[in-house]
Amino acid sequence: MRAGLRGSLRNGVVAVCAVALIAACTSGHSSSSHQAGASATPARSTPASASTSTSASASTSASRTPTAAAGDCTTAARLAAWPTRRLALLTVAVPVAETSPQDVTSEVEAGVGGVVLFGTSAPSSLGSRLAALRERVPGRIGLLVMTDEEGGDIQRMANLVGSLPWPAWMGTHWSPAEIQQAVTEVAKRMSAEGVNMDLAPVVDVDGRDEPPSDSNPDGWRSFSGSTAVVTRDALAYMAGLRAGGVIPVLKHFPGLGGSSYNSDIAPAHTVPWPVVQRVGLPPFAAAIAAGAPAVMASNDTVPGFAAYPTGLSPTQLGVLRNTLHFGGLVITDSLSAGAISGAGFTIPQAAVQAISAGSDMVMFGLMSNESGETNAIADAIVSAVADGHLPRTRLVDAAAAVLAVRHEDLCPA
Repeated sequence: MRAGLRGSLRNGVVAVCAVALIAACTSGHSSSSHQAGASATPARSTPASASTSTSASASTSASRTPTAAAGDCTTAARLAAWPTRRLALLTVAVPVAETSPQDVTSEVEAGVGGVVLFGTSAPSSLGSRLAALRERVPGRIGLLVMTDEEGGDIQRMANLVGSLPWPAWMGTHWSPAEIQQAVTEVAKRMSAEGVNMDLAPVVDVDGRDEPPSDSNPDGWRSFSGSTAVVTRDALAYMAGLRAGGVIPVLKHFPGLGGSSYNSDIAPAHTVPWPVVQRVGLPPFAAAIAAGAPAVMASNDTVPGFAAYPTGLSPTQLGVLRNTLHFGGLVITDSLSAGAISGAGFTIPQAAVQAISAGSDMVMFGLMSNESGETNAIADAIVSAVADGHLPRTRLVDAAAAVLAVRHEDLCPA
């Protein structure tokens, strides 16, 4: 891993400012007063302006909720009139094998907000199959089609879109400009196939020179063990995706560098909160300041600060919303993870807790009955709204975020 600083002076200034912002905004927090479940749903912020080089389909929205071009109509008002179940489904990203995306046609027809493609080699017909799937979306309001194209062994469709090396290799051998150029080419091909969201870049700061494993979720998935290097290279990766017409998703907030274990397998925790503040948060702060449209919240807990997995924790999501001033889409990591069941949640229960805490979209992994799980999640959310556990306004806001990230407006021009 390289230890030197690279990139433009501008990015260096962003990183320094990010550190100052975090220190200033979180210095008054104490672990005793910020336990998970104890705070209200985090407030909303307006995301930073997108770069002028960003394509319209991948840039962050100008406000948290899309608004109408004329009159008093707003997307939020339109959503408020939707049935609760339809709102609930819009917050779900359903998994499917990339070799047979048509398997989730019924879920798309019902109104899920996204699909997550799994696999290691995509068929040449993927683009036409995804186009057919989009035709089944109610009201033709679009669909988030996402996958993991990080580089190295974490690539789903390199056979179609081209291959990238591990981020750690990029961080050692490529300049930010080279990273951006390579990622742009991959993103253009992803977009051409109908994939409009990449669950990348990994913004975790982890310098361990090893592949990801059960004991280490990062390793070579991280650009570097240096906060400054991760900041620069993650910004370059994000810019490349956006230039290619693909929505980037920063992950895994608040940073998994030095994580105690892989939360996919079992409960895990981050390094102590003061270390997260100093080392892990600055790359997220810099990318958010640069207009990041989406963030994935991890399933790790944070010792001495938040007892729930981050995507289920109003405490941690409060840092994202209120300290880092992120106003875009928040997606959970997989609710099928061992860390979620280990915390005592079923997938539907975790989905309710996540939306209540401030996440906007939930996802889970491939299983034998994705349709049944999707319906169970929607049922749980509807019940939570009906019994008052989940404010309907929070659900409307989450649904609006799903539409906003892809620039869908429910009001006529």
